Amino acid sequence: MAASRMHARLRARRAAAALVVPLMAVSLAVVTSAPAHAADEVGSSTLVPMQVTGDPQERFSLVILGDGYTAAEQDKFYDQVETHLETMWSIEPYKSYRNNFNVYAIGIVSGESGVSCDRTLDAPRRNTPLKMAFWGGCNANSVERLLTVNNTLARQFAAKAPKVDQILALANSDTYGGAGGSYATASGGNALSALISPHEIGHSLGSLQDEYDYYSRGVTTGDYTGGEPSSKHHTIMTTEQMAATKSKWWRWLGEPSESGGTIGAYEGGQYYSTGIFRPSRHSMMKTLGYQYDQVGREIVTERVASRAPLVPDSTPTTAAVAADQVLWLETAHPVYHEVDVTWAINGAQLANPGNLRTLDLAAQGAKPGDKVTATVVDNTDFVRDPALRAKSSMTQERTWTVGDAAASTVEVAPAVTESSPTDRAAGSDDVLYVNTTHRADREFAVSWTVDGQPVADPYGKAALDLGRLDLAAGSHTVEAKVTDPGDAGAPAATVGWTVDNGGPTVEATVSAPVSTSVGANGEPHYLVNESFSMKLVASDDHEGALVSEFRLDGDGWHNYYGWPTDPDAPFLFTPTGTNIDDLVYGNLGPQGMSLSPFVEREPGYGTHRVEYRATDAAGNIGPVQAFTVTVLGGDDADPRQIITAPVEVAGGLTLQAPDVEGVELERVVLSGVDDETSGVLAPFGVVDARGTAAGWDLTGQVSDLTSGSGSILADNLGWEPNAESVTGSLPTTDGQAPKVKPGSPETPGTGLGSPASLCSAPSGHSAGAFSCGGGLRLGVPGSTPAGFYAGVLTLTLI
Repeated sequence: MAASRMHARLRARRAAAALVVPLMAVSLAVVTSAPAHAADEVGSSTLVPMQVTGDPQERFSLVILGDGYTAAEQDKFYDQVETHLETMWSIEPYKSYRNNFNVYAIGIVSGESGVSCDRTLDAPRRNTPLKMAFWGGCNANSVERLLTVNNTLARQFAAKAPKVDQILALANSDTYGGAGGSYATASGGNALSALISPHEIGHSLGSLQDEYDYYSRGVTTGDYTGGEPSSKHHTIMTTEQMAATKSKWWRWLGEPSESGGTIGAYEGGQYYSTGIFRPSRHSMMKTLGYQYDQVGREIVTERVASRAPLVPDSTPTTAAVAADQVLWLETAHPVYHEVDVTWAINGAQLANPGNLRTLDLAAQGAKPGDKVTATVVDNTDFVRDPALRAKSSMTQERTWTVGDAAASTVEVAPAVTESSPTDRAAGSDDVLYVNTTHRADREFAVSWTVDGQPVADPYGKAALDLGRLDLAAGSHTVEAKVTDPGDAGAPAATVGWTVDNGGPTVEATVSAPVSTSVGANGEPHYLVNESFSMKLVASDDHEGALVSEFRLDGDGWHNYYGWPTDPDAPFLFTPTGTNIDDLVYGNLGPQGMSLSPFVEREPGYGTHRVEYRATDAAGNIGPVQAFTVTVLGGDDADPRQIITAPVEVAGGLTLQAPDVEGVELERVVLSGVDDETSGVLAPFGVVDARGTAAGWDLTGQVSDLTSGSGSILADNLGWEPNAESVTGSLPTTDGQAPKVKPGSPETPGTGLGSPASLCSAPSGHSAGAFSCGGGLRLGVPGSTPAGFYAGVLTLTLI
C-alpha cells in the first residue's frame, strides 16, 4: 500500500508563475511540474518482501514475479500483487495459516508492455523477460486461457528471494488466464485475476484438480467412463456408496458447504460434463469467486501446514536432560487458534491447562531414567480425516530422557526471537504469540497488557487469544513483556502490536429500480424489470485493501470483483445470467449464479435476497447487510420503464493557466512615501473531473520581488479574489450543484508572503469547471530604489 499512498501524495497539481515588475510592470507565465520516473534497465529486477513472518527455512515461500511490465509500470505490478494477496488472505485456509507464508515480489523491467498471444494467436509476440504467453505458449492446439511461463527464466529471477517454494508469475494483461504447477501463472489485471492465484495454488500446493464440467468453454465434453478417480474430490460413487464404504468425502456429506448448498455429489468435473461427481455445486475449483468447500479446504490445509514445520525448535533431544531442567519447544502458530501440546512422563499424561510450551521437570518430580514426551497436534476444525491429522504436518512428538546431571546455569538474557507480525494491525480474533530465548534452569515470564492494563493470566502463556478478551470496538495497543523472574536486574524484552477491533462497512447501490421501499425487517426492497446491477463499495478506518463479498439467496459467499470484463463495473443479475466468454454470470435461477452455458436454466424471476459484507486487511469480517429485490418479467413486467444513461468522467483534477504573457501592473513613480500600484490576475481554470467531488483548494504564494538594486517583500503583494462556476446552466440536485468560494482579500503589508486561498470548492460540490482570478495590489515602500522588479507567484491546486 506504500505505492498507493505515494500516488496520493502526488495528486497535487502545481503551477508556477513568473512575476516581473519594471517599477512597475508585471508579467505572469505558467509551467506545470510532475515527478519523473527513473529509467530502469530492461531485464533488471527488484525484490520487495511483501510479508515475512519468520525464518525463510521455516516458512512456505511464495515468490511472485511480474512479466511484461515496463519500467513505468512497476508500481502497477506491485499494486496488483497487493490485490492478489489481500484476496488470498480472505480465503480459507490461507487466511488462518497466513503465518506460514513468506511472500516476496520481484518486479522485472520489460522492454515491451504486455505478453504474447494475448486473446488471439495472431496477437503480437512480445519479447519479455519471462516469455509469458496465452494459448499455452502461442500453441494453436491449446486454449486461450492457458497462460505459460518459461520455467528456467522464472527460476533464475526467483532465485533472488531467500527461499523459493512456489513461483507465481503475473502477466501484464487484463485477459482471463492462468495455470497451475510449481510455476503457477495468472493475469495481473483481469477483474477475476486475484481469484486465479488461489485457484492455481490449489493445484500446485494442494494437488487439487479442476472441477470444470468442460474442457473447451461452452462445449459439453460428454460422459466420463473411467474408473474411480485418484483425485480426492472427484468420484463415480453416489453419496450412499461413499457413506457405506466410508470413502472419499463421506465425513462431510450432508453439511452446509462453505461454497454454498450442501456437501453431496454434483455431476461434472475433471473436464467431463457427466459420469463423474464433485462435492459441491460451485467451489473455487469449479467457479472463481467462491470459497473452497470443506473437502478442498481440508486437503489444502494439510498441504499448507506441511510446508512449515509444526515444531521448528525445541530443547535438544539428542542428549539427556537434567531432572531440574525446564524443557521447551516452539510450535507453528495459525492466526486464529493454538496447536495443542500434551506433556507426559513415562506415558502418564500431565495436566497442562494453559497449553504451555514449557515443562519444569523439577516441579513434576522427574528423576533419572524417566522418558518425557511432548505431543503436538494441530486440531483445526478444517481437518476431519485421521490419516491427514496423523501426518507429521499436523502431529509430531518429541522425546527426552532424564539423566543424572544438573541443569545448566549459563546466563541467557530475556529476548523475543519471533512473534506475530507487528508491521500490520492484528485482527480482533487473532492469537498473538512470542517466541523467546530460553534458560535451562528456569522459565522466563511473559506478561501481557492491553492499552496499558495487565491481562490476567495464571499460566504466564506466551500467547494471547484476542477473541477471548471482549475488547471494545476500535483500535487497541497490546504489549508482551519477557522478564527473568530469577534476576530482577535483567533487562526486559518487549514487543507491541496495534489491534484493529472493528470490521469494514459496505455501501450497496442497486441500479435504477422501478420503486424502492423498506421491508418489515428494515431491509431495503427494490422492484426492478428483468434485471438489476449491484455495486459494492467498502470502507474502513484502517489502511489496507478491502475484500467485499456477497451471496444470493443464502448460497455461498462470492467475491465481489465488479464485472468479469471490467473491475469498475457493477455486478449484473438477470433471470438466466449473462454469457461472457462461454461462462454464465449473475444467474438468478435455481441452478446457481455461475455455471456453464450448456446447463439448462430456469428463469429466476421473483423475489431474491442479497447479503453483502467485507473483510479488512487485519482479517476482520464486517457486519452482514442485505436487501431484497423483486424481478419482474414477461406478463408480470411493470409498465413503468427504467431509463439508464451511462455517464463517465475524464478523471483528474487540473489547473488551466490563462493564455496571456503575464500581468502588467501600472508604473509607479515614488516621491519619498509609500505608494501602490495595481493590476488584474487573469482567470485560471480549475476542472474537477475525478468523479469523487472530494473538494479542492487553489492557493497562491509570491516570492520577494527583486531587481539589481533592491527588493520588495512578498507580503506587499495583495489580492482581491473572485471566482465563479463555468460548468453550465443545467439544473442539478442541491447535493451535487457546483459551488466555488473566492478566498479572502489580502492587503499590501500582510499579503502573499504566506500561502493564501484564491478560491476553493467544498467536498460534494467541487465537480465541474470553475474560473478563479482577481485584482492585484502591490504596495511599494517609499524607500525602494528604482529598478525593474520581478518575482514568482506559485499557484498550487490540491
